[in-house]
Amino acid sequence: MEPRLNPFTNPVLGKVFKHLIAANKPIAESALPYTVQELVRLRASQINGCGACIDMHFKEAVHAGEDPVRLNLVAAWREATVFTEAERAALELAEQGTRLADAAGGVSDEAWANAAKHYDEEQLAALVCVIALINAFNRANVMIRQPGGGYEVGMYHH
Repeated sequence: MEPRLNPFTNPVLGKVFKHLIAANKPIAESALPYTVQELVRLRASQINGCGACIDMHFKEAVHAGEDPVRLNLVAAWREATVFTEAERAALELAEQGTRLADAAGGVSDEAWANAAKHYDEEQLAALVCVIALINAFNRANVMIRQPGGGYEVGMYHH
């Protein structure tokens, strides 16, 4: 399967993707745990059906030492016993922030307050940004039909 547009050869897509990748730097440098970042990226990517991002973030998380069993259970995190309360709060925020069109009020006050119990303002800001960025990547990759399966750890890091 070939993508409709190639982000590696298309100058507009390439430039925008580079900016999106660069926008991850302050998130990576924040106090938001890397594990939480990857769980959130994986969950949003599952919801959006983005094979390329699911592939990438599963492999990156495993490479960083995350348990594949936990990653497999992200899709059913409410019914899983392997996540902390803080991780569950982040996953809830990620789901609501990804499914904005499904709820008239967007992200509920309850979901926000629950996340705020576990994360300080810097971490909340990083959480908002990681959710927004992965959704941008998901939407672009789904539109261009970027295939999943061929990602190798570190291949997009410069």
